[in-house]
Amino acid sequence: MNRYDAEIRLAPGRIPAAAPAQRPATALTLIALSTFLSMSVWFSASFVVPQLVAAWNLSAAGSSLLTITVQFGFVIGAVTAAATGLADAVPGRILIFGGAVGAALANLGLLFADGLVAALPLRLLTGVFLAAVYPPALKEVSTWFRTGRGTALGVMIGALTLGSALPHLVNSFGDVQWQHVITATTIMTAAGGALILLLRSSGPYPFPQQPFSLTAAITSLRNKHVALANIGYMGHMWELYAMWAWVGAFLATLPAIATRPHPDATASALSFTCIGAGAIGCFVGGRLSDRYGRAQSALICLICSGTAATGLSILDTAPLPIVLAVCVFWGFWVIADSAQFSALVTEHADPVYVGGAVSIQLALGYLTTTLTLWLVPVLVEHLSWSAALLALAVGPVIGAAAMALLIRADHDATPNS
Repeated sequence: MNRYDAEIRLAPGRIPAAAPAQRPATALTLIALSTFLSMSVWFSASFVVPQLVAAWNLSAAGSSLLTITVQFGFVIGAVTAAATGLADAVPGRILIFGGAVGAALANLGLLFADGLVAALPLRLLTGVFLAAVYPPALKEVSTWFRTGRGTALGVMIGALTLGSALPHLVNSFGDVQWQHVITATTIMTAAGGALILLLRSSGPYPFPQQPFSLTAAITSLRNKHVALANIGYMGHMWELYAMWAWVGAFLATLPAIATRPHPDATASALSFTCIGAGAIGCFVGGRLSDRYGRAQSALICLICSGTAATGLSILDTAPLPIVLAVCVFWGFWVIADSAQFSALVTEHADPVYVGGAVSIQLALGYLTTTLTLWLVPVLVEHLSWSAALLALAVGPVIGAAAMALLIRADHDATPNS
């Protein structure tokens, strides 16, 4: 039983809202494009770390904090928006616009920072404001699709994937000063905020306004299906943002790239390709989810991404075409299952408190990312890239085990199974 079916059962007289002026495909396009542009500031500082290391005399730990702080900001922003009721009180398109403008201004502030101490509060604010972009965008997409939601959310997260990879594309032109990357991503994010205003309303299946309940959200963790979905999500997030943040640094160390005239630009261009492949992966993951089931789709994605991380740890000295092929394969599958974990929670948590349950899942997932974003450069510095890649593969292994248990629980719960 999905969330909308549950809501109809709870309120039999409820009917969809009047048909809006825009079509679902038009709304999905606007939301996806807005997200694509708005999310470009997430890794804007991380992708110019080599220049910032020299300009600000950053250590490995300091460079990691540029991304980790955004993750903490996102958690703070997401939980605050839910706890205060802001996410329900303000129309999604207005919230997304405000979040994008705020994130753009915080990103622009990096141009006036003279070191890590000044940059970290700005990165924290960037994450806080992006929490007003990503979750509301997912919610807005959901109001437009009652069937095929997995595919629609896959398209949406595919846009997020491309947006997160945009700084790599900007940096790939070679000899681009870090200030220009920050300026370009700031403009993109502001443009994404303006674009969402073309969305005239929410879709014909709006969510009921419900107060956030931390107690109820935590209680949802006692639900076996929700708990397993959250474990799977944490395993997924263990590798995802570390892969996105550090794949460029990994590629830049390969001899075939390091010896080129512009190694950083080449690594950035290849990184955009590797991460951008995930946009197609999100669509494929959504289609698999709608056809075969959320947990089954997530299991396939986790197995594929974990295999890629493990393979890279062994093949890091292989010829460049082989390494690149595995990186693209990894980028394709590492994000393909992202939407399905939230969908699992919406389908198994108490419908009255599903918003709180999803907020807890996001908080757990993004807190998990901070561990590997810090761990990868530490392992590379003290051991090797092979050790770091193997460490990332641990997440998919745990996540896949949780999905296998969830599939088994569904099978056992099915009559005559």
